[in-house]
Amino acid sequence: MQKIMIIGRPNVGKSSLFNRLARQRIAITSDVSGTTRDTNKTEIEIYDKTCFLIDSGGLDESSELFKNIREKTLKEAKEADIILFMVDGKMMPQDEDKKIVYSLMRLKIPIFLVINKIDSRNDEKRSFEFNEFGIKDSFAISVSHNTGIEELKDAIYPLLKDNLKPDETEFLEDFLENFDDSGEFVESDKNIKVGIIGRVNVGKSSLLNALVKDERSVVSSVAGTTIDPVNETFIYNDKTIEFVDTAGIRRRGKIEGIEKFALNRTEQILENSDIALLILDSSEDLTELDERIAGLAAKFELGVIIVLNKWENKGEKDFDQISLLIRDKFKFLSYAPIISVSALQGKRVHKIYDLILEIYANFTKKLKTSRLNEVIKEATINHPIPHDKGKIVKIYYCVQFGFNPPKIALIMNRPRSLHFSYKRYLMNKIRENFDLTGVPLVLIPRSKNKDENDEEKK
Repeated sequence: MQKIMIIGRPNVGKSSLFNRLARQRIAITSDVSGTTRDTNKTEIEIYDKTCFLIDSGGLDESSELFKNIREKTLKEAKEADIILFMVDGKMMPQDEDKKIVYSLMRLKIPIFLVINKIDSRNDEKRSFEFNEFGIKDSFAISVSHNTGIEELKDAIYPLLKDNLKPDETEFLEDFLENFDDSGEFVESDKNIKVGIIGRVNVGKSSLLNALVKDERSVVSSVAGTTIDPVNETFIYNDKTIEFVDTAGIRRRGKIEGIEKFALNRTEQILENSDIALLILDSSEDLTELDERIAGLAAKFELGVIIVLNKWENKGEKDFDQISLLIRDKFKFLSYAPIISVSALQGKRVHKIYDLILEIYANFTKKLKTSRLNEVIKEATINHPIPHDKGKIVKIYYCVQFGFNPPKIALIMNRPRSLHFSYKRYLMNKIRENFDLTGVPLVLIPRSKNKDENDEEKK
């Protein structure tokens, strides 16, 4: 698996970027220079591609310890596939940074210059001073404000290999046997599994009680009351919905004792769920932890309903304002509907049932193949696929090969040349023509045959 390594002097924000890209707080961050001394490594996904992300110790020579850290970091850099060289945008370019850059350039590894802490127009103007480093690809970002991160990911994405597994072609052939003569997916009756997730004390247990119309889950103002998952089934319109109230998630630094096991169990529940009810406390501001929990729903490719709870004293204007904030914060859940409820008063809770059935129908939907290919063809005519180094990139046809959520294979001559931004464009076109409210859409470019795959590598 490919490796992305974050390198830079101490206190430029490497660990914060590491945590942001990993969507969880793994590396310890602080204002103390040299907090990170050993390398942290974790597996991450950049859109639909997987790689290892490495957070290195700061490059410093102020003591014997830091000299050893520097030597170790530069040695490990030789094994990286992509280097993110990070600098502090609040400062003017440093001679020490230039020396490091020139030594890294000799490795002949793709290097992206990441200028962090760009929080104002003055910072933006100062960032142009870093052009003297001679790195072609540079990105002005602010990890703390989550700006510029998506542009950085878009640039990294084409350099990553796809994650097609050897047995996916076999799965495609086996999967087609699950369609009947009418082209509809044949699925046995099963419970719709719904995981209820959110921070501590946002009202998950109260919502479960309101949904199943019973005091099934213990409710308390004490944060972290629910530790074990609470299961309850409810029949609605002849469909059996299985709700699971999971333990509230705290900031990693505040997770203690048995709650660590509860967090792991929450992830296991989501792995086996169809839909996640993401509960937010409408009486409080959105937090980074809310974003991280939302990332779990995206990670497991679930159908999602965003539930604004504690809506006792708010109105339509509040809903519009908060919805805009959510859409800005949770761009990766742009497909998820937002609903406001008051679990305490039972207001609008009943609307969640219909949303669950609608989203589950979309989650298991078979898209009509002929119409799907028409949409893709129209999209490529209106906006042709960019060439790859002068070579034509084309999509022969597409076929749905999976459900839960819908998965579509794009059969192409050069699958690795399809940039994520164009794939996002195709996703939007598909959503315009098919109702996929509440569910993610997976598009996987693949070669038509082995010969074409070998040709692409040349």
